Amino acid sequence: MTNPTGTRLPRNEDEIDLRELAGILIDRKWWIVGVTAVFFVLGVAYALLASPVYRAQAMVQVESKMPSIPGLSDLSSLTGGGSTASTTEVALLTSRSVVGTAVDQLHLDIEVEPRRFPLVGNFLARRFRPETPDQIAPPKLGLSSYAWGGEVLEIQRLEVPAALVGETLELEALGDGGFVLRSPDGEELLRGTAGETAERNGAIAEVAQLRANAGTRFDVVKQRRLDVVAGVQKDIKAAEQGKESGILQVTYEDTDPMRAQALVQRVAEAYVRQNVERSSAEAASQLQFVKDQLPDVRRQVEQAQAAMSAYQSKANSVDISMQTKGLLEQEVAVETSIQQLRMKQAEMDRSFTREHPAYRALLNQLGELEARKAGFRKQVGELPDTQQELLRLTRDLQVSNELYTALLNQAQQLDVARAGTVGNVRIVDDAIVDTARPVKPRRALVVLVATMLGGFLSVAGVFLHRKLNPGIEDPAQIEELGLPVYAAIPLSESKALPKVHQGRKGARIVADGRHHLLAVAEPADLAVEALRSLRTSLHFAMLEAKNNILTISGSRPGVGKTFVSANLAAVVAQAGQKVLVIDADMRKGSLHKVLGVQAGPGLSDLLGGKADLAAVVKPVGGMQGLSYLPRGDIPPNPSELLMHPRFAQLLKVVADQYDLVIVDTPPILAVTDAALVAAHAGSNLLVTRFGVNQAREIALTVQRFEQNGVPVKGAIFNAVQKRATGYYSYGYYDYRPSDARA
Repeated sequence: MTNPTGTRLPRNEDEIDLRELAGILIDRKWWIVGVTAVFFVLGVAYALLASPVYRAQAMVQVESKMPSIPGLSDLSSLTGGGSTASTTEVALLTSRSVVGTAVDQLHLDIEVEPRRFPLVGNFLARRFRPETPDQIAPPKLGLSSYAWGGEVLEIQRLEVPAALVGETLELEALGDGGFVLRSPDGEELLRGTAGETAERNGAIAEVAQLRANAGTRFDVVKQRRLDVVAGVQKDIKAAEQGKESGILQVTYEDTDPMRAQALVQRVAEAYVRQNVERSSAEAASQLQFVKDQLPDVRRQVEQAQAAMSAYQSKANSVDISMQTKGLLEQEVAVETSIQQLRMKQAEMDRSFTREHPAYRALLNQLGELEARKAGFRKQVGELPDTQQELLRLTRDLQVSNELYTALLNQAQQLDVARAGTVGNVRIVDDAIVDTARPVKPRRALVVLVATMLGGFLSVAGVFLHRKLNPGIEDPAQIEELGLPVYAAIPLSESKALPKVHQGRKGARIVADGRHHLLAVAEPADLAVEALRSLRTSLHFAMLEAKNNILTISGSRPGVGKTFVSANLAAVVAQAGQKVLVIDADMRKGSLHKVLGVQAGPGLSDLLGGKADLAAVVKPVGGMQGLSYLPRGDIPPNPSELLMHPRFAQLLKVVADQYDLVIVDTPPILAVTDAALVAAHAGSNLLVTRFGVNQAREIALTVQRFEQNGVPVKGAIFNAVQKRATGYYSYGYYDYRPSDARA
């Protein structure tokens, strides 16, 4: 960012540069496209290879219950009930008793899966189209142990030792209905034939049907019934269609459409059957209760008749008056109601607590009737004694007769109801599966989601990589640190040189006798042009230097110090100057590899007194004016050798003999050798690599030199790559002759 005068302003770290973000995505477009394409292919593969899931559904109607006790008022009126309790019915429909019945009927506790060829076996089996109902797909690639389509294995009964429950057993078809069952360890458990019961080693198997090629293997698992029931309870769904409609839709999803359909149908049928049995049991229970009450009520009638007859004989057939008769009718009606409510109370004692709303409502009704009865008794107390006794006996007789008649009627009605119980649940729609349209996977959605996920992850990966590796990609960021950039060297794509010539980390360049100098192999390369620009800049920058010695260092290995040193020396020599390049990295120096020569005596030997200058300095073949001094044998004490007076004497001698002396040093953050060498040089340059070095790393490198009293004159921005935005996008243009391009 610059102000109107052209001066570059400091960058705000919290500022979001949309242009930079877009440039990052454009620069990594092929990575994004590649990752997205991989996810697209994976999505397509999953959509094609994944086993389809089918949904079976059935519809059940739950009608409102009718009064449970014929002849008596419905107790639901006491609580205001009567609407369908859908939550209760859904819980009953998915209860363990209902689901367990379906599991037992379909033998779902026995899992049978044919072994398929990995990845594509299920896909090929689904594609198999038999010409006849019993046709089996022939083995492919001679692999007869796999099932390729059309195989059938139905096991009606399987019992195994407790230790093998839940373990995967192997059943191998032997042909003509024969089979052998093996344990997970490969031990044979039993042999048998379809249609017969086989028993051996504590295992029992009854195979109803087996249709498969000889050698085909199946995985068989005997599951715990409770686990299977719990799993089906979790997967089966029941929901009311519409509010208080009483219509329940039952659904279940499975990869086997016929199994899903059979399960839903069996669950619905078991639910209807349980409802009928529950209603019939309720009527039978009520009938038994009424029958138990009849003998007692009959004895009460007989006792009342005997008492009445005895009193009439004693009192000479006394009749009650008209007033007393009216009072009698009212009291009989109240007493009859009380007796009926007492019977209801006796029945409710078996089903409800005294805190239940229905029970409390019944007690309230009893309290009201008892109060009315007490009022009648007060009126009776005002009658003559003869009328009171006659009224009491007549009342007891009529109440007993009416109660006995009511119980007889109830017994007859309950007997009829028990015999004709149909329940209040019925199946509206039988279970059905649409095999043409599986519910999973939704192929178009899977492919779309996979593609979008791939695009998102690839973009996120690009930004994450950029965040975790915030290497400098614009030389202006180096200049913001107060370090001028003398040259930005583009990354060369020359095929004549190894791809590692600009210092890629982990690269290995062999000494094969050929020059690997880019300035020689590709003199028109953009990187060489940048080095020529650096040569010009150094010509003026070194006019005020104390000597003609130039050190080139870096903060870390792999930034291209040796590449810059060797090729800069070459372009300076091509300008007619006499140049010496010294490999001062006596630990891992690679100048001899770049020049394509074998390692030999060099700087370490010279400083150790084992060789003289004339023996170790050698000219570069084919390059007039260019000489080199290799590192020599790797010494145990490189830093001590560089601190020896011989090194200072060496630099003074070669500075007088050559127009320019370039010293390639080790990385300053790794060892202190670079500071020792740079202390003798008139100019020091720091090589930074595009996208590798971070701003704080460069600042620390400069600080390390300054702590040793060595000023850094500037930086060389190496291996610059073209970006959609940034320096190289507008800083360099290909101005080479067309016939000179590599």
